[in-house]
Amino acid sequence: MKLSIKDIQVNAKEVLMRCDFNVPYNKDLEITDDTRIQAAIPSIKHLLENGAKLVLCSHMGRPAGKPEEKYSLRPVANRLTEILGSTVAFAEDTIGESASQLRAQLKPGNAVLLENTRFDEKEKANDSDFAKSLAAKAEIFVNDAFGTAHRAHASTEGVTHHVSQSAMGFLIESELEFLQDKLKTPAKPFLAIMGGKKVSDKIQVIKAMMDKADEFIIGGAMAYTFLKAQGYKTGMSLVEDEFIPLAKELLETAQQKGIKFHLPADTRITQEFANDAETRVTKAYSDGGEIPDDWEGIDIGDVAIEDFCKVVEGAGTILWNGPMGVFEMDNFAAGTIALAEAVAKANALTIVGGGDSVTAANKFCNPADFDFLSTGGGASLELLEGKELPGVAALSDK
Repeated sequence: MKLSIKDIQVNAKEVLMRCDFNVPYNKDLEITDDTRIQAAIPSIKHLLENGAKLVLCSHMGRPAGKPEEKYSLRPVANRLTEILGSTVAFAEDTIGESASQLRAQLKPGNAVLLENTRFDEKEKANDSDFAKSLAAKAEIFVNDAFGTAHRAHASTEGVTHHVSQSAMGFLIESELEFLQDKLKTPAKPFLAIMGGKKVSDKIQVIKAMMDKADEFIIGGAMAYTFLKAQGYKTGMSLVEDEFIPLAKELLETAQQKGIKFHLPADTRITQEFANDAETRVTKAYSDGGEIPDDWEGIDIGDVAIEDFCKVVEGAGTILWNGPMGVFEMDNFAAGTIALAEAVAKANALTIVGGGDSVTAANKFCNPADFDFLSTGGGASLELLEGKELPGVAALSDK
């Protein structure tokens, strides 16, 4: 077990906290969705209320290792000030003069936010000198940035070597609880719903889940690789031909292990990738249905929706990672909406595993209807694959 934010004494100590403030801005550099900021607030409040001199850091976007105005964290400092009702100072740099000055002036119960860590190329290189300068006089490091915990960067892994204690914040703690601990002995039947664009992105998760899950639902564009592996015509749909042998292998493994592997019985198709495009649903594949050569699949069909919702109804634990279709377009969203609503209503432990599924859950349902919404895309997948996350592994043991 790793050291938790609840286990550390922070009064009058300088604490460096890594957050995930990688939030979207509009062209006027205004924050359009502050979900990630809100997710860090419980840990921030806990540290401030317990008298920490709090130094916050985060990356934002993908700057080329040098300052870019559109990736500045200044708007985040302003939003934090609004949420907390007390000023969060903003340092114009990460390890320079502004940061040093503001850190030296910090009083217990106050916070400063440093400029984007990725404005220095040494951050991603996990450069030891940069990490040491970032840690500076902090005695304690708290990591609450689950979304970047799978990266060994200076602000996630490197700094742990230059402080006396490193602990996880509340956010990382709950991510590990739901994506790791609760899935060790899940209530049965355990259903894994996998969607999204590519089989290649999810193949390791599916393989890892084969030892735990009782049933799988496969939707999204990745389903076409499986359907083609079964010999069905998939038209112009996105298929990863090089993964067809692996798809066949997974289907065989599922059969041998008695795992129910649900693929879409039919597909919603279109000839034009536009919101006002004509769509139609194929006949069921078992009834001779197929996707014509000049059409492509963009969502699961009506029979598939009915089938999948029935499977969801009977589950004891549900892990959902990936949409059923191109839900960003209203015309192609029916499958994802139906599935999201079914999972929200299910009488099961419901875990939504990061990325697009969380966006869909927030868009189509009340997020409170799910037991847990993960904040990490790649980090969630790596955790589900059974990999150790460098940003978690580096923390102090309890």
